[in-house]
Amino acid sequence: MIDPFGVADDPTMPFLARALDPHEAQRQFEGRLPRLSRGKGRVQIRAIRVTRYKPGRRCLIEYDVEVGEPNAPLQTVVGKGRAKGLDTSSYEVVEALWNSGFTSDSEDAVSVPQPIGVIPEFQMWFQHKVPGVAATRLLGDAGGVALARRIAEAIHKLHQARIPAHRRHTMADEVRILHERLSLVAQMQPQWAQRLGHLLVSCDRLRASVPDSSPCGIHRDFYPDHVIVDGPRLYLLDFDLYCEGDRGLDVGNFLGHLLEQSLRMFGDRTVLSDRAEALEERFVELSGDGTRAAVRAYTTLTLVRHIYLSTQFAERSPFTEKVLELSEDLLAAEPHS
Repeated sequence: MIDPFGVADDPTMPFLARALDPHEAQRQFEGRLPRLSRGKGRVQIRAIRVTRYKPGRRCLIEYDVEVGEPNAPLQTVVGKGRAKGLDTSSYEVVEALWNSGFTSDSEDAVSVPQPIGVIPEFQMWFQHKVPGVAATRLLGDAGGVALARRIAEAIHKLHQARIPAHRRHTMADEVRILHERLSLVAQMQPQWAQRLGHLLVSCDRLRASVPDSSPCGIHRDFYPDHVIVDGPRLYLLDFDLYCEGDRGLDVGNFLGHLLEQSLRMFGDRTVLSDRAEALEERFVELSGDGTRAAVRAYTTLTLVRHIYLSTQFAERSPFTEKVLELSEDLLAAEPHS
């Protein structure tokens, strides 16, 4: 067992100690995850690793398992645990997508990880770990433009799947969250309070200028780390925020992350602009020109959100003012003093 974060001792998530106990995990896997063995007999856990952990909130644990005969090739299963209870909604979305043409052998090479089942005692649901690398690492490479177009096709497929959602997120919700988050930044950096106020006024105006569109099921947290690239195949990950909303949000969120990445990593907002343009154009081609205004609005609102996000990570905080300046440029906010 590898527990570098001390997860097993978290008093806010006592179920994790059970999930990290090899004997208990073995017992639960055998009783709760029949889809894992698929009639091949025994399932033997060979290793357990904590790979992501937010104290008091959520945890990601990987299990290396041997299915069938001894010395069979190891498979890796990912368990997603949540402090506030078993997240059946995300599991149901992934399962519905898997059953709607997102299997690992789909002809269009757009997939989700295969869902395996849930273990209520661990407050976890499980899926197979997929091969490949995050799109974040590949978009800057020589094939980045072609990859961007493929990502547009992948998110369009998700929107067309029409998987029901249990909640809705609007642009008004997005701007409301910005008001909440930027007020915190103003408290941390009072010298920017006036600039942030002007910026929020501009965000309100932007929201009012974008017409409402027909909602559909959207990812809502779509950015390069949530796309895994395995040769020609793309896997879409992490549907924790899946909801009904404007399809332009997903692409705008992705493009806003590209802008921030360009600024932080290269000091130049234009470095990945050809990738961003390719993604936007391919998506608009598939979804209709009426989606362009929402894509661009959500791109800007996502960048504004990064003003706050940059304050939450030590390695990003030196770039907060640069993100603020670029947000002002995009919104043509009132000049700051």
